[in-house]
Amino acid sequence: MRKNFIKIGLIQTKVGESVEENLEKTATLVKQAARRGAEIVCLQELFAYRYFAQVKNDKFFDLAERVPGRLSKFLSGCAAAHRVFLIGGSIYEKADDGRFYNTSMIYDPAGALTGKYRKVHIPHDPNYYEQYYFSPGDLGYVQVDTGKVVVAPLICYDQWYPEAARVNAIQGAQMIFYPTAIGWFKELRRDEPFSARRWEDAMRAHASLNGVFAAAVNRVGREGGLRFWGGSFIADPFGEVIARASRSAEEALVARVDLDRIRASQEGWRFLYNRRPHSYTELVR
Repeated sequence: MRKNFIKIGLIQTKVGESVEENLEKTATLVKQAARRGAEIVCLQELFAYRYFAQVKNDKFFDLAERVPGRLSKFLSGCAAAHRVFLIGGSIYEKADDGRFYNTSMIYDPAGALTGKYRKVHIPHDPNYYEQYYFSPGDLGYVQVDTGKVVVAPLICYDQWYPEAARVNAIQGAQMIFYPTAIGWFKELRRDEPFSARRWEDAMRAHASLNGVFAAAVNRVGREGGLRFWGGSFIADPFGEVIARASRSAEEALVARVDLDRIRASQEGWRFLYNRRPHSYTELVR
């Protein structure tokens, strides 16, 4: 029997002060992933600029841009140049209604926009003051059929919410990508040294309990008070990690995944089939 494989690539980088240099580096790594056979490539959260939400400062609202704009055009061109489906990590979007969003866009190999998702769950904690900058997403959960597999983007803090992964799976997603910017600050490293493992375990659980692939893309390096812990990875539909990137180095992580594992997990364990939605009403009160 012919196996049903596809290669996916995750782009993990350090982010500097120069947007131009960040874009050039990102394009180079996308090219590397494509040359190694990746058909779907995902970037990290807010890939073009340093993680500004560590502090509250109105000057950072100037980073936001409309779609189409500079970064959306970059993503479109990058997808078309390398003939990949490109999940554009996320950008800082200023919408037509004047609100600001953390937005992920998907472009097909011709450079056409095929999906747009705005981050729904927004953290607000020391070093992650995102509610100061972003409104909760208003586009719902978004799936895109690439022709071989149905993909869905979620963004960073969404990764802690099983509801988001479950809704995507119910709506047909077979592979969930999590562009991310997360790492250590002094107090977290001291008080919760298990947090990097917890982060990975959460997404492995989403993969396992929904019978889908989950791919997390995190950045590396130090920015202000944060040292990002890298470790981008791909978990299969049984929750097993099948590829993992460095904790500190930039790289294009490329892995071949067996799409038949989706059906094996979903039909073998039947978690989606045996749900009892009528008993879950408390979730939406």
